Amino acid sequence: MISIASGFLRGSYTPIVTPFRNGAVDLDTFAVLVDRQIANGGHGVLVTGTTAEPSSLTIGERNELVRVAVATAAGRCPVVAATGSQSYADTIALTKSAEEAGADAVLVVTPYYIKPSQSGLVEYFVAVGAQTKLPLLIYHIPGRTAVSVAVDTVAKIADRLPTLVGMKHAVNDLELVTEVLARLGTDFRVFCGLEALSLPMLAVGAAGVMNAVGNLAPDRVAALCNAVAAGNLAEARRLHDELFQLNQAIFFDTNPVPLKYMMMRLGLLQTPEVRLPLVEAGVQVTERLDEVLRQAGLLASAVR
Repeated sequence: MISIASGFLRGSYTPIVTPFRNGAVDLDTFAVLVDRQIANGGHGVLVTGTTAEPSSLTIGERNELVRVAVATAAGRCPVVAATGSQSYADTIALTKSAEEAGADAVLVVTPYYIKPSQSGLVEYFVAVGAQTKLPLLIYHIPGRTAVSVAVDTVAKIADRLPTLVGMKHAVNDLELVTEVLARLGTDFRVFCGLEALSLPMLAVGAAGVMNAVGNLAPDRVAALCNAVAAGNLAEARRLHDELFQLNQAIFFDTNPVPLKYMMMRLGLLQTPEVRLPLVEAGVQVTERLDEVLRQAGLLASAVR
């Protein structure tokens, strides 16, 4: 594995939503959201991850979001670009564009719908990684892609791809975190991709979180990471409990439907607009989300 700075790819890297207005990507609001992460102590940002509805974006839109994020961050925090697609050719195009734009690392999802073999995954990630000098992380989210990555597969990729530096693990499987760190070493960056498991994964060695709730409470999510890094597990547990209902609320409907509604209620988005086949949250869901925001102490500053 290539050597990377000790503080790089650690902590809270919020997967920023993609704001839409009248069907178009709202780049001005997106830039404000990136800046808000930095102002509230975020350690980095993730662009065009699952929370950003990448499958509903064109390649051009995804590339432009990365460019805006890099320009807005202006070196104040790292920008990780999610550049994976179901298409190898699209993944290469997105990855090369992210590198040209100045992204600091790329996150590449396992190809979805295709259901490749483990040997196919090895060849795929090695081939993608060979096309860029950027540090690469595997995005493991079988609930969306219908394919799992075995620890042996990650190790085989690492043997052939020195730029493989970590993975985002969005599975209810804490054992894999320990297994992969035992195989690849504790410098291998594992990011938690399941909101409610942020503290448990950090406690067993994850380097950070890519938590959609960071769009709502970036300071609290960053503080959770900081508390674990400092060995203050009592404070980490307090923050975990404080964030727990927000973490659960992300999945009252398909992410980012609930998240965008809550962001609108907090005045962070003009509209909770999503792209088809997603639709905005219904009344029963929004009433539940309002209650979660009240209990989190966030609704006092909300707007109708």
